[in-house]
Amino acid sequence: MTGRASPPAGSGPARRPRKRHWLRWALAGTAVLVVVVFGAVAAFIKLQPAPAPLALPAVARAPSGPLTGRWDTAPGSVAGFRVPDTALGLGNEVVGRARAVRSSLVISGDRLVSGTIRVDLRAITVNGKRQAQFAASLGTREYPAATFTLGRPVPLGPAFAAGRSVTADITGRLTMHGVSRLVAVTLSARRSGSVIQAAGRVPVVFAAWRIKAPAGFGFLGSLADHGVAEFLLVLHRAS
Repeated sequence: MTGRASPPAGSGPARRPRKRHWLRWALAGTAVLVVVVFGAVAAFIKLQPAPAPLALPAVARAPSGPLTGRWDTAPGSVAGFRVPDTALGLGNEVVGRARAVRSSLVISGDRLVSGTIRVDLRAITVNGKRQAQFAASLGTREYPAATFTLGRPVPLGPAFAAGRSVTADITGRLTMHGVSRLVAVTLSARRSGSVIQAAGRVPVVFAAWRIKAPAGFGFLGSLADHGVAEFLLVLHRAS
């Protein structure tokens, strides 16, 4: 007899396997929770698709009235931007919209002689809400508007006068954030009843206009350093 007492049942080393058992369950539960949360966020992102790019309406009416003259903005005009973004490794687009658009085109015969578009950047909203980070990036306090001015006349052709959709590559100056640069625009236009509809898009690299991209959060979410400016104009003949 050594006098050494045996450890009571259920104490000492006998408890370690049970602790490890519960640790494995806790880790497994945490992993499942992470997967469920990630899946829920992914589903949320995918189930909220970005608005479609601005384009000519699907239906048009037969053209009416004279074509030559000045054409100004009418209700239904809208402009904005699209910027690729990622969240948890999934891609989507951030889309801004503004209806504070003023434009004026001059048409002579079958040619677009001149044109300007002005967008009030302070009116841009994302999902119906104004975003302070975009206002800061665009510097809307100092540079409240973006303008596009047609560089040279563009032939539209007899098909446009007849009411068919036409596509033309045009050039002009896009001015925003205090920088003016020559850009190329793919323009789609047509007559519909007594109005003209025109849609176009301009690729924009933020650095070219000294625009600071909004801060990102790495894998959790970030915005690209480029995007697309787009517009849909509805114009009525002023004179």
